[in-house]
Amino acid sequence: MDSSGHSELFKDDIDSLEGLADRIGKVLDCPITIEDANHRIISYSTHEENVDDARVATIVRRKVPENVINSLWKHGVMAQLFEQEEPVIVPAIDEVGLGNRIAVSVWKNNEVLGFIWAQTTDKQFNEDKLKLLKEASRLVQKQLQKHQIRKRKAEESYQEFFWQLLTGHVSQKDVIDRQAKRFGLQLDGSLAIALIEYDCDVTQTIEKHSYYLTETLQLVQVVCRVFDQNQLILLIRLQSEDNAIKVLNQFIGNFIHKITERLQINHVKGSFGTIYNGAQHIKDSYIHALKVLEQKEQFPMELASIYSYQELGIYQFLNELYQIRNRDHYQNYSIERLRNYDLKHHTNLLTTLTVYLECDSNVHRAAKSIHVHTNTLNYRLKRIVEIAEIDLKDPNQKITLYLDLKLENMRRDDM
Repeated sequence: MDSSGHSELFKDDIDSLEGLADRIGKVLDCPITIEDANHRIISYSTHEENVDDARVATIVRRKVPENVINSLWKHGVMAQLFEQEEPVIVPAIDEVGLGNRIAVSVWKNNEVLGFIWAQTTDKQFNEDKLKLLKEASRLVQKQLQKHQIRKRKAEESYQEFFWQLLTGHVSQKDVIDRQAKRFGLQLDGSLAIALIEYDCDVTQTIEKHSYYLTETLQLVQVVCRVFDQNQLILLIRLQSEDNAIKVLNQFIGNFIHKITERLQINHVKGSFGTIYNGAQHIKDSYIHALKVLEQKEQFPMELASIYSYQELGIYQFLNELYQIRNRDHYQNYSIERLRNYDLKHHTNLLTTLTVYLECDSNVHRAAKSIHVHTNTLNYRLKRIVEIAEIDLKDPNQKITLYLDLKLENMRRDDM
């Protein structure tokens, strides 16, 4: 049958996406999968044999596995699908169980609504079949557009409720449970607020790719999402309480890596607040996530690899402690003694002490950091103890010195 005969099968007499993949699969004589723009399965055709592992995993999960998506990006397939309307030939990627494919994007104006994937195995697609696949995308477009409209309406409906949670205007458990049920949101289990902050205006491209990553990075479940100027606010539900901080760190790290790599943008920061069991403390988690970004701005080198409020440690309290010290006109006696000695004798004992404390009292690391022999460092530490009248074996004294040295840096930055 020629392409004109096949195209009769694509007449728009289907009211839903159900069965549409079977129709396309029958015409093209191969298994078909229809996905939305975030790789969630919308419809798939029946198949009998020679189905590869990637197709099986996608159907079982109702979503393309993350390792398959990553491989498609690495091989340049997704970039092509987001840039053109013509079908893209996809050679097999054995390491993720993906056989030969031909894919086409489903477009509406300048936006990708989804994709059609044809598993070709060893079959050859001639020009007629490629034209039919492109024609099929126009039929699928109408159904995906309806699907997208429904999804956007659902997001718009819950955004006010999400802001009420973020600002603490809704905090009673029964009210939260009732609203969550109304909007179909899962707010049980471990929850945290995560933030992605861009050092530029958020364009439509950044917004689309950000939402795309919230759907395709499968380490966590993103329950709600909203942009507030240059910040993407995410309500995240963890699938397990085990290694929760590690999982969130990995999610934020992966998100930043992929968005910067794919869009060639720099200075993207991320954070997340305290993880709570239940939705009553979402406001607190949001405040904590904002605090992390604030401290990362203030201490960019020290906190470059920190995303978690929990892992901020003493940086959680430095601003408050700084205000108290200034109010009381406090001076650390030991630090002042070392500073005066350095000025008088042209030494650098205060710097030596700072490095020693930052290296967690590890003599070898500290000596290497300031390029001196360990014996030299030990001699300096002995002089520091004598001049500053301190005991470097006393953890309380060391913590106090470490904090006051950090506050000294903040004071210099304010001058």
